[in-house]
Amino acid sequence: MKQNKYDDVNFYSAYEKMPRSVKGLEGAGEWHILQALLPDLRNKSVLDLGCGFGWHCRYAREQQASSVVGVDISEKMLKKARELTDDPLITFIRLPIEDINFSEAQFDVVISSLAFHYIESFEAICNKVYSCLKAKGVFIFSVEHPIFTSRAEQDWYYDDQRNRMHWAVDTYQNEGVRETSFLTDNVIKYHRTFSTYINNLINAGFSIRAVKEPIPSEEMLQNIPEMKDELRRPMFLIISAEKL
Repeated sequence: MKQNKYDDVNFYSAYEKMPRSVKGLEGAGEWHILQALLPDLRNKSVLDLGCGFGWHCRYAREQQASSVVGVDISEKMLKKARELTDDPLITFIRLPIEDINFSEAQFDVVISSLAFHYIESFEAICNKVYSCLKAKGVFIFSVEHPIFTSRAEQDWYYDDQRNRMHWAVDTYQNEGVRETSFLTDNVIKYHRTFSTYINNLINAGFSIRAVKEPIPSEEMLQNIPEMKDELRRPMFLIISAEKL
């Protein structure tokens, strides 16, 4: 199923008000970890899968990438990306991630931020990314952590005063669809285990370079009190892999 929730008027209206939508990369709690894992982008060809407003695309060009392609299923997201971008070396393509079909060894780096938990088959994506990467090319991505996606509720347990008691993990080994609420109801995500992420990459031919379960920066922890709860369970998973 290729759900395009980001073109839903109510969903998009809520999404564009999120800190990461307004502030860009600096408003994303995991960015400081992802940024540190990125290879040198100078003179590199870069592909961004699920590019959204194009923040990572523009960052790549700021780092002197030679060319950048951003792919997203949402016309609303790409319209905003084009409005924010004034660079002929950045190309935006409207396409479901599952349907990419780039040339073999076309890119040096493939990036994706918080998109693959909307994709049914991560295995298929790994194989496609491996094909379009050059030798020694880097594949780096973030997803919602399997501990976060295991339950459809994707929320804390609260006491009677709405204090956050704990984060439950259940049906962890039962991979597949989770119909959940994120900004609006009826959002389709796909849960897969930590080992599935790793083994799909290995089976496609990648070598794992780094695995991170990011926490907010010290600045965010100091300035946004509720961020301290992000130390209680991992929300995101970031993996960097290299094409052998």
